[in-house]
This record gives sequence, structure tokens and C-alpha cells, in this order.
Amino acid sequence: MAANMSWGAFGRATELRQRIVFTLGLLIVYRLGTYIPVPGIDGNALRDFMDQAASGLGGILNMFTGGAISRMGIFALGIMPYISASIIIQLMAAMVPQLEQLKKEGEQGRRKLNQYTRYGTVFLATFQAYGLAVSLQSGELVTNPGWFFIAACVITLVGGTMFLMWLGEQITARGIGNGISLIIFVGIIAEVPAALAQFFASGRSGAISPAVIVGVLVMVVVVIGFVVFMERSLRKIHIQYPRRQAGMKVYEGGSSHLPIKVNPAGVIPAIFASSLLLLPTTIATFSQSQSGPVMATILAYFGPGQPLYLAFFTAMIVFFTFFYTFNVSFKTDDVAENLKNQNGFVPGIRPGKKTEEYLDYVVTRILVLGSGYLALVCLLPEILRSQLAIPFYFGGTSVLIVVSVSMDTVQQVQSHLLAHQYEGLIERSQLRGKRRGGKKTPARRH
Repeated sequence: MAANMSWGAFGRATELRQRIVFTLGLLIVYRLGTYIPVPGIDGNALRDFMDQAASGLGGILNMFTGGAISRMGIFALGIMPYISASIIIQLMAAMVPQLEQLKKEGEQGRRKLNQYTRYGTVFLATFQAYGLAVSLQSGELVTNPGWFFIAACVITLVGGTMFLMWLGEQITARGIGNGISLIIFVGIIAEVPAALAQFFASGRSGAISPAVIVGVLVMVVVVIGFVVFMERSLRKIHIQYPRRQAGMKVYEGGSSHLPIKVNPAGVIPAIFASSLLLLPTTIATFSQSQSGPVMATILAYFGPGQPLYLAFFTAMIVFFTFFYTFNVSFKTDDVAENLKNQNGFVPGIRPGKKTEEYLDYVVTRILVLGSGYLALVCLLPEILRSQLAIPFYFGGTSVLIVVSVSMDTVQQVQSHLLAHQYEGLIERSQLRGKRRGGKKTPARRH
């Protein structure tokens, strides 16, 4: 990989450079948009409110929006409505026969599902924007409350989310990497310096001892290495293909491997579990109802860092890991059917139902390790934040997203460099062939 990423090869890949510049340009546009405020917001009151509400909103919401929600910028909703709509459509496509049929129709079906995802994004963004606008108004964080502010806020926030969705699609099509993932990635990276400054300021003030600071930095490096190792870990199942005859030709049988990731669900279980568990705190914070008996009891037991909160967080991560893997990312019945149609089989296992049962057995055992790994990495920042007052960005969902997006982007850059090198080899071979074919043979002397 180091040879393929050399500066010489990068310098000759003109198209790759253009894609990278295009991607950086759109990401800069996104970052500028996070600083443009929604009209009608009282900046000083909002700043004081967000400082008090850091435990509920300063973590995952601020992370996914790149700090836009703390400034109430036009991208305050971020790209999360689109991600939520995408996950919902994927889950429905696995359970609803009509949507599952669309998924099998190729490019046309994919476009139809994308259209449904956009409709879902508009609906979710409108619902969230209205709730946010009403909450801001009830919290006395606006200068001129009323229906005009609510309408302006909803239109601005929904428009910002749809613009981000368009930016992500443009990056995916004409840039490098997955656009939606890169938008979240840039939002996390942009907030890391502020979190580091807050962390070191706590050390200078004596709130955190130097030993804890060194220990946390070492832990971050170890966690990143552990996440990289687990994200690249595979369980390979041997697949055998028998000898076959096509016409007068006989093709020898071959073998290959079916790779199964230790964590097939990615960061989706962590995102779902975090969003659902932060919902009570977020509702209480915006509705100013912390003093109610029911909400006070819920916050006492399900507040961040509480034992019951950590237990339910772990259970939900495990549940979503199994549910999403078996219903979306690795459907064992479809894999077994595809192997049967391609005349492939697992040695010692009969094709069809027996192969499906064997894959269920293997994937279930793998997911025990994968879900435990996800729960461990995601619980780490919760414990540190509650016990040592360490910023949210060290570990957890943010590390999972940063590592997975970085690996995917680097792999795409490598693929473009390899494609450019192969194109160069083909062009040189064609030029050599033309030169050899164009040479005139000398006339014979008699």
C-alpha cells in the first residue's frame, strides 16, 4: 500500500487530484455553513443554555453536526435525518416484500429506494426542525417569538439538511470517498481541537491530574489501534466450486473464500443506541421539565453515566448489532441462495437450507465477539465522561466513525492510484505495439 501511495504516482494522477480538490472545496462549504446562524436566535442566551445542557446535547448531537447545534447554524440538524431515513428504508426493504422486490430490480429499483429515502429525509427533518423551533421558543432563546420565527426556523433547517444531502451525493459521485460519511467525519475532526483544549485546561487548573492526562492519551492510541484491528478482522469461510462443462469446454473447479467481518453492522448500532438513550435527556432539557416527578425519576436512573443507563446502552448495542446484521448487512438466506445458484458450496455442508443454518451458526458466534467489541468501545467514553469529566470525543462512536471513514477513503484513493497505474501500463503497451507495427522492414538485396 505504501508503494501505491507514493508521491510520484499521486503527482501523475490528475483525475485523483481533481477529485480530492473538489471534495475539499465542498467540505469547506459545509464548515462555513455551520457558522451561519438561524435568523431570530438570541446568541448570548443560546450560549449560556448550551453550556448548561452539555450533558444531553453537547455530546452526540454536537458531534454529528460539527458544532452547528451549539451555534444553532443553518446546518444544526446535520445529516442525521438522511442517515435515519436511509436506515429505516433499509430495514423496511428487508421486511416489506414490495420494497425487497425493488431492491432486486437493479439500478431502477435503487433509484426508487433513493427517492423514498429523500422523502423520508424531508419528513424527519421537518418533524425535528419543528420540535427544535418550539423548544427554542419555549426556552426563551429567540428574539421575536411567534409563528413567523417557527416557520423561518423550520424552512432554514430543512433546507440546510437537504443541501447537506446534496453535498454528500456530489462528493460521492464526483469526489473521493463516501460524501455522507465524510461530512460526519469532518464535523468530528473540527470539534476535536476544542475538546483537547478543554481537556488540557482542566489539567492546568488541577481538576485532572497529569497522570490521568497521560493515561487518557495512551488509552486513545490503544483504542484507535484496537478499533483498526477489529474493523479489519475477517472470518473466511472456504467455498468450493465443482468442475463444470460449457459446450465442448470443461472448466476445472476452483475455490475461494466468503469473508465475514467481525463487525458487519459498522457504527449503526452505536448511533441508534446513543440516539434513543439521549432522547429523555434531550426532551427534558428543551422542555424545561427536569423538575417534574416522572422526568426526574427517568433522569435519575437513565442519565448519562448511571448504571442502568450503561446496562441498557449495552443491551441495545447488542440487539441492534444482531438485528441489523441478520436483516440488512448479511442476510444468510440470500447468501446461501446465491451460492447455490453459482454452484458453490461449503465443503462438508449441503447447499441450500443446510448452508443457511451453517452460516447462521457462524455469524451468530462472530457477532458475540463483534457486539461485545462495539459495546466496550462505546461504553468507554460514557464511563470516562461521568467519572473523570473527560470530553466526549475521546473514544466511542466518534472513534469508530473516524477510523472506518479514514480506512474507506484511503482504500478508495489507493484504488484510483492503482487504476491510474494500470491505465498507464496499457497505454505504454499500445504505444509499443504501434511502434513495432509501424516499422518498415528493410528491402531485400538481390
